[in-house]
Amino acid sequence: MLMLCAAVSTQAQVFPGYHTSQYAGIHAVPFNPALAAGTRYRWDVNIVGLDAKAGNTYIRANKSSLLSGDKLVRNVDYFPDSTATRKQYGWGSADLMLPSVLYSIDERQSVAFTWRVRGSSYGGGVETSTANFFTLNYPNPRFFDRTFADNYGSGMGHAWNEFGFSYARVIKDQGDHRWKAGITVKYLGGQAAAYGVGRDAAFVFEDRNRVDINSGKFFYGYNEGLDEWDKNNQLSNFSPFQNPGIGADIGVVYEWRPDNDGFNTMQEGGDWNPDADTWKARIAVSIVDIGGISYKKSATSADLDMRAQDFPASLLNKRKEESMRAWTSRLSSMFTPLETDEKFYMNLPTSLNLMGDYNIDGRFFVSASATIALNGGKKDDNKTTALTQFQITPRWESTHLGAYLPIQVNRFGQADAGVALRAGPLVLGSASLFTNLFRENINHADVFVALRIIPIRFNKWSWDKGNGGIFRKKRNQLGCPDI
Repeated sequence: MLMLCAAVSTQAQVFPGYHTSQYAGIHAVPFNPALAAGTRYRWDVNIVGLDAKAGNTYIRANKSSLLSGDKLVRNVDYFPDSTATRKQYGWGSADLMLPSVLYSIDERQSVAFTWRVRGSSYGGGVETSTANFFTLNYPNPRFFDRTFADNYGSGMGHAWNEFGFSYARVIKDQGDHRWKAGITVKYLGGQAAAYGVGRDAAFVFEDRNRVDINSGKFFYGYNEGLDEWDKNNQLSNFSPFQNPGIGADIGVVYEWRPDNDGFNTMQEGGDWNPDADTWKARIAVSIVDIGGISYKKSATSADLDMRAQDFPASLLNKRKEESMRAWTSRLSSMFTPLETDEKFYMNLPTSLNLMGDYNIDGRFFVSASATIALNGGKKDDNKTTALTQFQITPRWESTHLGAYLPIQVNRFGQADAGVALRAGPLVLGSASLFTNLFRENINHADVFVALRIIPIRFNKWSWDKGNGGIFRKKRNQLGCPDI
């Protein structure tokens, strides 16, 4: 069920490294809607953009083997971390941004529309010993007559369509201090959702055919329409208005402008709003992906008491050519059902985004950002979880070119360095590119690319401000004496 959702999926920090740029425009809105106010662009149109990432903590794969198309062989093509003492996790996400637009009403306020098809899958929390049992030649005789216990393990997947309507403005501009705020209201259309959660499990395989399940409860469900995804072409089941829901993002930005002194900055060949990045430092806080979608459960969803003795282990497997509906129906008939609801509410991957940005000399900047998952606990079975991570990015910026060097670490201690490039309308990069180039075996990766339309000035006064536009220069450019 989880893999079906992940397969059609398209998390909160997209376009890593580039997302904190003052030239990110429409691509900064998902991270913090307040970043749309006072932007460098009068308008900014995204044609198409994709951010995708996947990883796990348990298995490393040989890079060349992943591209071979052959059957992968354990300890040759992939390597389980079978001696680890930690719990194991896996994740995958993708964010497809379709035609979207940002428009600056004036230098203080902006509106934006974003169209995104998104998805996320996340699972784990199981002990390494349990992962070994099901990975190392299952059913492996050396694991027979041994008790395996896990108090929690889960797998969740969610794919949805999202229309976002944003408004951002400068709410206070006084002396050296400028404050911005923004909000995005989202209309959600749920496409596919599934979850499976096991709690307080303990089992013993007597041999390859018999298992004693001494304790454990299993809660699983998926939306009613997902049965059709198992039967038909997946794209034919997509509808942006099915399973409606509401979501929201909110954010604020503070800018410190000690050298501005009420004067705007004029740069050679400058943009529509050259005052956009005359700040020396800025900090930003946002909470994104508030809300979720209510789904009607498939008739075969169930909450089960899994206790059983001398149970035929082969009956737990999904048979070849067996539909998901038939498999889950058969599974629920073999164990004691518990009381369950007819619907479930799938939360979005709600997260807290933090950012600090420092302007070194107008071309060189360094930023730090963090995404902190707010619903990654064990209480809620029906949720999508963001990946908690921290990132530092030195960058170089000009009007039509930008280079970014993101360095990041996630909650599992996986550290990466990558690169992103902006050249006019094209943006591409990966936050793990450099580290994965030098790794023979990898367990996570990411990539993003976007094509946009931005206003390009071919001569100094060609548009927007006109020949009558007046930009005041910095005080030291006017020859004002120092005091």
